[in-house]
Formats: sequence, structure tokens, C-alpha cells
Amino acid sequence: MTSSDEALAQSATSADTAPGSQEPGAARSAQGRGTAPTGAGTWRSRLYRWDMKASPYAFISPFFIVFGAFSLVPLLYTAWYSLHHVQLSNLDGQTWAGLDNYTNLFQSDFFWNALKNTFTIGVISTVPQLVAAIWLAHMLNYRLRGSTVWRVIMLTPYATSVAAATLVFVLLFSPDTGMINWALDLIGIDPVNWRESDWGSQAAVSSIVIWRWTGYNALIYLAAMQAIPADLYESAALDGANRWQQFRHVTIPMLRPTILFTVVVSTIGATQLFGEPLLFGGVSGTKGGSEHQYQTLGLYMYDQGWIVGNLGKASAIAWSMFLILLIVAAVNLLITRRLRKSQ
Repeated sequence: MTSSDEALAQSATSADTAPGSQEPGAARSAQGRGTAPTGAGTWRSRLYRWDMKASPYAFISPFFIVFGAFSLVPLLYTAWYSLHHVQLSNLDGQTWAGLDNYTNLFQSDFFWNALKNTFTIGVISTVPQLVAAIWLAHMLNYRLRGSTVWRVIMLTPYATSVAAATLVFVLLFSPDTGMINWALDLIGIDPVNWRESDWGSQAAVSSIVIWRWTGYNALIYLAAMQAIPADLYESAALDGANRWQQFRHVTIPMLRPTILFTVVVSTIGATQLFGEPLLFGGVSGTKGGSEHQYQTLGLYMYDQGWIVGNLGKASAIAWSMFLILLIVAAVNLLITRRLRKSQ
């Protein structure tokens, strides 16, 4: 067959095909592009969409389960107890009290004494602690020999248990053989009975808190200082600012959010202060001394709940502490907004 005959045969074959028809392979490819998959493909697509929507909730669900079991449920149960007369020896014999527990609590002199002690110990422990932490962080921010070793040393008190640290400070503040009274005697000051004195006992408890948390806050400040752009310090140096002026006009303004964060966290810790005064007081630890001179809200709650056995009143104390923390969080939010507006 000649080439002209082959061309005529091919044209005849193409003419026999309908204008809108396609070959089977082309039809399958067109169907794959234009229509939704059927059968197993549809099931897999639904499973994929369900997995994309549900997987994030499945990943974060362990936190919410643990939070609900060990935080939310006890919090709500404590709120229920605070509205009832409940004794530790007879948990099933609870009776409705309404707001009587809160009324009796706010009329109690012991509650206001514990609140005052909590505030006093919080102030005299938080302020020196944060000032010392900023100073230590500023020193470590410069290139010092063995800076890593110093950072580990500063974090060591935080890793020490409360019991071990408090035991050491009990020996240091012993009225007879303590090193603190020995040092005071060297400079001509009479020995102090640190457990029985009002201001002495609060200062001793505050010193434990300062020792444990100064290094931790210093590392937080150090991380914030290292995030400050070096161009700011270079510009200040070109303008003739010395190190103190750079610290005052560059470092401190840039650290305001971090300082506010540490103040709030330290305030929360001071409100919940329990282990240090309990172990420092020894036998009278739950009472905060013989005259309740360093009894905090945490100690007062423990004393009412587990020593006296009045769980209803103890629950009311717990919720009062929770409301105090909410007030602290609200003040933090207001200050943060004002700082953002001023910037």
C-alpha cells in the first residue's frame, strides 16, 4: 500500500469516530480530574478530613484530662465544701451553710493576722529577691570567666528541696548556737530569738524564700537581657552613656514585661507560702509560732482543715486565696495594657 492509500485509511478511521467521543484512557483521566472519587477513595478522604480535625484535640487532650481531674474537679469540690458545714471526722454528715463560712472567716482575727503576715513576708521576700536577681543577671550578662559555672551555681538553690533548705536555715537562726546570732554578737548586737520575735521570724522565713528563688529569677532576667539588641547599647555608648546609665535607660525599660512577670509569679508564690514557715516553726509550725506571728494563709488553711478538722472553713480560706490571686492577675492585666499603650 502506498503512502497516499495509508493517509486515506487514517482519515477514514478518524471520520468513523464520533466528534465527542474519547479513547478509554482519556476518559478515565478525565473522570479522575472532574468527578469525586468513589468507593475506597471517598472513605479515605473522609478519614483524612476527620483526622485533620480531630488530631489536634487528641494531642492536647491528656493535659485537659489531667487538669480536669487534679485541678478543676478539686477546685469545684472545694467551692461546694465552702458552702457547707463539713468536719474531717464526718465527711458524709455535711449540712448546708451558705455563706456562713465566709462570714465567720472575715470576722476572725486569725484570718486577718494570716493575711497581714502573708503580705508582709511576701513584700520583704519579693523585693530584695528581685533586686538581687536583676543585679546578678546584669553581672552575668557581661563576659565573665566561667559564666556557665556561675549559672549552674545560681540554679542550685532552686533544685534543693524545701525541707533540706529550711533545716539548714533553722540551724543558722538557732537562738543559742546559730551562726547568725554569733555574727551579730561579733558586732555588738544582742542575740535574737528568731522563732519568737515578730519581725525576726518573718525575716528568717523570708530569707529562706530569697535564697531559694533569687537564682531562678536571675536566669529569667539573664535570658531577657541577652534578647536585647546590642545596637541599643552601642547607640547609648556613642552618646556617652556609661554602664550605669545604659542599665538604667536601656536595660530596665526593655525588661519591664519580664519584671512584671516575675513580680506576679513571686506574688502568687508568696500567697501560697506554706512549706518554709511550717518546717521553720517545728512543733508550732502549723500555728505560725506561739503567737501566730508568722502564720500565713496556707498555714491557716492547713490548721483549720487538718488540725481543727473544719473542712468547710478551710475550703473558704482556699477560695479566698483564689480570689486574691484573681485580683493580682487583674492588676497585672491592667498594668500590662498601660505599658503597651505607653510604648
